[in-house]
Amino acid sequence: MTRNHTHAQPVPAEGYAGDVSPELAYQWLQNGDAVLIDVRSDAEREWVGFVPGAVAVAWKQWPGMAMNPLFDEAIGNAANGQKVVLLCRSGVRSIAAAKRATELGIEAYNILEGFEGDANENGHRGFKGGWRMRGLPWRQN
Repeated sequence: MTRNHTHAQPVPAEGYAGDVSPELAYQWLQNGDAVLIDVRSDAEREWVGFVPGAVAVAWKQWPGMAMNPLFDEAIGNAANGQKVVLLCRSGVRSIAAAKRATELGIEAYNILEGFEGDANENGHRGFKGGWRMRGLPWRQN
């Protein structure tokens, strides 16, 4: 997929409602049009950073990255009838989570680039895209 983040509309996707730029996801949040669900593990949110107001519903959990057996119930409760935008580290787990949410009847979108973006030539994240690099609200404990 081409990662063009100038689009102001969702890009259609197979198996879920579509892909959105971090900026569009933030705009939807500001307007009350969507719920942000962070599907990263508790450890990632704790150590790397998090988006204030996001609902934490891990797709997989550390250690071992085992599937979260409570995902279906938790995402259903978090969505509460609204569309959701899903955030992970780099926009991969959030696709799988968006597909599952769609199967559960939720209008689900993947946030392109995720929280940290892609790794650069040195294998470091946080320099090539992502919610954090794009200057959107986040905090760190």
